[in-house]
Amino acid sequence: MKGSLGAVSISRQAILREVKDYLFIVLGIALYSIGWAGFFLPSKIPTGAVPGIATIVEWGTEIPAQFTYLSINGVLLIIGLMVLGKRFILKTIFGVLVLGSALTLARGILEDQFFEITSRQPFMACVIGACFCGAGLGLAFSSNGSTGGMDIVAAVINKYRDVSLGRVILLTDLVIISSSYVVLHNWNNVVYGLVGLVIMSYVLDLVVNSTRRSVQFFIISKKYEEIAKQINTELHRGVTYIDGVGAYTNNDVKMMFVLAKRRESTTIFRLIQDIDPTAFVSQSAVIGVFGEGFDKIKVKQQKKKVEAS
Repeated sequence: MKGSLGAVSISRQAILREVKDYLFIVLGIALYSIGWAGFFLPSKIPTGAVPGIATIVEWGTEIPAQFTYLSINGVLLIIGLMVLGKRFILKTIFGVLVLGSALTLARGILEDQFFEITSRQPFMACVIGACFCGAGLGLAFSSNGSTGGMDIVAAVINKYRDVSLGRVILLTDLVIISSSYVVLHNWNNVVYGLVGLVIMSYVLDLVVNSTRRSVQFFIISKKYEEIAKQINTELHRGVTYIDGVGAYTNNDVKMMFVLAKRRESTTIFRLIQDIDPTAFVSQSAVIGVFGEGFDKIKVKQQKKKVEAS
């Protein structure tokens, strides 16, 4: 009976967590749509990722941006499905469909209303729009979702390389924004787009908290074997058992020592909460972790020249 109640509790927590993730994805998409349709488009400021490509195509050929956006994302979603897994892709499909609808809605509502403000002060439109877009992308990534496009490319690279999401998106979008000159024939707009890209990438990293710093955990729980198994399975991180004795109870305890990426800390806390909400957990930041799965030790060795006597 107790086991069934525990299963129901875990299932309920998982459902509530998924609902929360989808709500934050919608909120992130809403913020991105406001920045893109309310500030970038009225001022003819190019942006990156697939919306940027779709916008350039629309400016040059008058093909609606929504069609190009959905077409490119269809191809990228297939790639993401093979690399990132079903959970990520399901939320990404949800994000792509919602963003496609939100962009259409936002353009109809915001583009004309904000035009009088943003057309006179393009730099202000660049800064404010980039903050909205960066915060929106950050919320989507924090909820294990995506708005599609280059976010999928960034997530694939970030899975195998310890590079921040903002930096990956920054590099991949430089070419997209620079190529807008072919259509706009205005370097001022290109510069505004590049400035907006830097701001957006910085805000994205602030929100998603995806830096190269790592964290270490000390976990004390009676269900240490189950927690360790889940950490090994879900995150592919090693767990070290440390034997200890409680000073107050004088009982033997098993303490787990775990090193992980900072972006993985939320997942670890969720796993512990699902298995043993009464567990004692200590988390602290570490300056650097070197070894398998983390940074490589790079030491410059100087060769000593031995003179023959």
